[in-house]
Amino acid sequence: MLQFKDPSKLRTKKIVFEDVYCAQDSGTLEQLKELSSKRVSVELINETNSITDAIAREMSGGLTSQCEQDIRKLELYLPLLENLIQHVDLIGDDPRVIGWTSNLKIRWTSPLSQSSFFSLMGPRFFQIDKLQFELGTVLFFYGAQLRELASQVLVTDLVRSATLFRKAAGVYHYLAHEVLPSLQDVRTPEGPPEATSSVSSVMNLICLAEAQIVTIMKAEEKQTADGLLAKLHCGVVQLFDEAMDFYSTAAKECKDISPVLLDYISCYKVVHELRSYKYMAQAVKSEGQIGTSIGLLKLALNKVESNLGGMESWRTVIKQDMDSMTDLLRKYMHENEFVWREKEPYDHHLPLPQGKKIATFIPYHPERWERTLALKI
Repeated sequence: MLQFKDPSKLRTKKIVFEDVYCAQDSGTLEQLKELSSKRVSVELINETNSITDAIAREMSGGLTSQCEQDIRKLELYLPLLENLIQHVDLIGDDPRVIGWTSNLKIRWTSPLSQSSFFSLMGPRFFQIDKLQFELGTVLFFYGAQLRELASQVLVTDLVRSATLFRKAAGVYHYLAHEVLPSLQDVRTPEGPPEATSSVSSVMNLICLAEAQIVTIMKAEEKQTADGLLAKLHCGVVQLFDEAMDFYSTAAKECKDISPVLLDYISCYKVVHELRSYKYMAQAVKSEGQIGTSIGLLKLALNKVESNLGGMESWRTVIKQDMDSMTDLLRKYMHENEFVWREKEPYDHHLPLPQGKKIATFIPYHPERWERTLALKI
């Protein structure tokens, strides 16, 4: 699989809730302090710290993976944050409450912004004075960590990897439809891409595509028929096409979005378009239509753009797939020349790839710790 870890590189500035929100009783004060404590753990993700592996493992209940530990930190913080938002929303029109939220100075970096790639002064922090920005970014972070863990366990457990990608897709779907629309009135085109619904929709589709890729890997292990594999790879291409459409929307809404995200989608799409055509050619060849299979291989190779962007490792994967197809084409042409002597059909007479999308997201259901907060207004 192609690697793209940028979405998980979020960082934030410190927040102390009890210094901003005025508690009416000691119980509320303790809950605000607990919320701040849980956020400290989130603040330390992607920061250099001196905690030993043994201490980190004990603090996370025995989890050995750094990614799993970070996911646990986010899962402990989110229910408390959801509870605070519920209570603040009930009195949110009060000017003092609006002032408190503003004084939190909620600031996050944006790994998907272009300015983050070219900043010489360190990471740029974006500030939006709404608790929904905090919730939305933490959920984006959570989805990114689930996706990162899915990539890590890919080599050992394909089933778990696919499940994690589907869970991440569910988080991004929830973000796009339930959380981020509330920021539409306060977000500016200069704001972070992670605060836009369209970018979460892009990430949702990327995770679904990656879940389907893992499913294909499992199918390839079982030596599934070439025709079905061709359709599954084409389904991945269709998911990336949808992601590109949402990226186009995001680029209109957010001036600062990085083109690297589009490069990733484009390169990944090329990889699976090539593989779809390759399996399709093999399926057609097995049916005795070697001329058509040769035409499909030539068409696929001609469709690849020579000026693809993206990381060198991504282009290397594309070159490897192209080399494999070129070898197969050479073999088929040699066989056709000496045995079958079939004519190659014109491009417009070639069969069109048929896609099959089977990956679905696992719905995200927010957990809220129902605790009464008494704020002094």
